[in-house]
Amino acid sequence: MLLNHKIYGQGIPVIVIHGLFGSATNLGMLTKQLKTDYQVIAVDVRNHGLSMRHHSMHYDDMANDIIQLLDHLAIEQAHIIGHSMGGKIAMRTALNFPTRVISLAIADIAPVNYPPRHDNVFAGLKNIPLTDINSRSEAQEKLAEHVEEAGVQQFLLKGLYKNDQGNFDFHYALDTIISQYDVISDWPEVNKQYDKPVLFIKGMNSDYITNAHKSAIAKYFPQAKAKLVQGTGHWLHAEKPVIFNKIIVDFLFSH
Repeated sequence: MLLNHKIYGQGIPVIVIHGLFGSATNLGMLTKQLKTDYQVIAVDVRNHGLSMRHHSMHYDDMANDIIQLLDHLAIEQAHIIGHSMGGKIAMRTALNFPTRVISLAIADIAPVNYPPRHDNVFAGLKNIPLTDINSRSEAQEKLAEHVEEAGVQQFLLKGLYKNDQGNFDFHYALDTIISQYDVISDWPEVNKQYDKPVLFIKGMNSDYITNAHKSAIAKYFPQAKAKLVQGTGHWLHAEKPVIFNKIIVDFLFSH
């Protein structure tokens, strides 16, 4: 099955890949800006949005999903932009299929194994009695027992909708994500390099990219450069969209 995707604009193709619990609309402000000069393809990754449900979330499999979509659309090469988990998918796609990727822009993630950091999120989402709640506010109350940050609550609840039976459900396969979380957090070693332009964009207040990750980045991406967005955390594209979008546009324009 193909990834669910939306296409905007015309020009050189740009694939936009969201992070965990996200969807094709997550980087919507970036897509809106890019579509005037590029053909932007925003995807739902597997087990998210309207894309297929699958038991595996290995990055090699998810990279294959991207290539299958490019083949289906008869796109030989594309720029790829990815945030968080989507950044790992983008990196793996470039490493496994370097001739298909013009350049990479990676938002606030490194090619490393991360320790667990979503336990409270999983507990909060599992705490929502989907068949018994009558409103989003009830869902938020249950989620808030485990997730304190209002911004994180709002993001997670963007994936809440009413199904055909009239019950609330998630636009992501929560149980599969939980079962595959070790795989999602991991970064399997591979003896490959992507020797084309790569930009890593870090949120100043985020700990997803640290000095300790520089060697791993250089190992896989010898041409990698970095930009820092002041006053932002992991959700830098939502917190400072104007600055984030300009960084992406300038990078794409130069390559």
